[in-house]
Amino acid sequence: MALTLAEAAKLSNDILLQGVVETIVKDSPILQQLPFIEIVGNGLTYNQEKTLPTIDFYDVGDPWVESTPTFEQKTANLKIMGGDADVDNFLKATRSNIQDLEAAVIELKTKALRRKFEETFIYGDSVTNTKQFDGLKKLIDTATASDQIIAMGATGATLTLTKLDELIDTVKGGKPDMLLMSRRSRRKINALVRAAGGMMETDRDKWGNFIQLWDGIPIGISDWILDTHVLTGGVETATTGGTCSTIYATQFGEGGLCGLTSPGHLQVEPIGSLETKDASRTRIKWYVSLALFSTIKVAALIGVQD
Repeated sequence: MALTLAEAAKLSNDILLQGVVETIVKDSPILQQLPFIEIVGNGLTYNQEKTLPTIDFYDVGDPWVESTPTFEQKTANLKIMGGDADVDNFLKATRSNIQDLEAAVIELKTKALRRKFEETFIYGDSVTNTKQFDGLKKLIDTATASDQIIAMGATGATLTLTKLDELIDTVKGGKPDMLLMSRRSRRKINALVRAAGGMMETDRDKWGNFIQLWDGIPIGISDWILDTHVLTGGVETATTGGTCSTIYATQFGEGGLCGLTSPGHLQVEPIGSLETKDASRTRIKWYVSLALFSTIKVAALIGVQD
């Protein structure tokens, strides 16, 4: 069963772990919705759905034509991410009356973990860096033309609401769970809606964060989606040097885009006192990856200019 990070943390009695997870999740629209499957071993081999089977009508006595979906076998390997948080024992003893120094250091390390995950979630590439898992850009493969990629022209163009609707319609089997974009793209959508005399639908998530919706779909903001992509011939050829951005539409879950993790999900491990310095160490680690079980559950609108 796939669980979000926040749901999995509720099953643990570790108060420190619950606090770390809350810090990670509350400011991350991705981790608020992305479910994770616990896997035993260092990777998962799965069949990625490529196309759906067809259905037809027949007269009595007609020969029936067999049609099956097409799949491609994929393998997603767990990657190790994390870091150590060291707290000097002298500072901990003399300054914790003002602020819990250890808690503050662990919180900052936790935020760094979240930012690294969100960056890799978009641009991770196990070919250029074997220590990373493949991110959304690589899983969709925006460098190759396909039915799941909508281009704003050969080299990019100004965003339109029509193209945004086309992006949503490209995701099959129901609406996307999220539209993920940069802040510039979100500002452009707001400007287009205001110019049309309307206002964006709004709501709040369970942490009280203000969110906007388009066609009832939450808009997620990622500070890691660059506005410097380059388009050539209707596909992305570089992530820097241009003026384009990308908007992703995703369905989350075991039939779409899903995270992979080891049993126990995120781990917070008190290492204790260090031999070489007067300090104590806490290690935050996560064995994690991404899997896209069906290509028709995601889509990308590339070449978005302001």
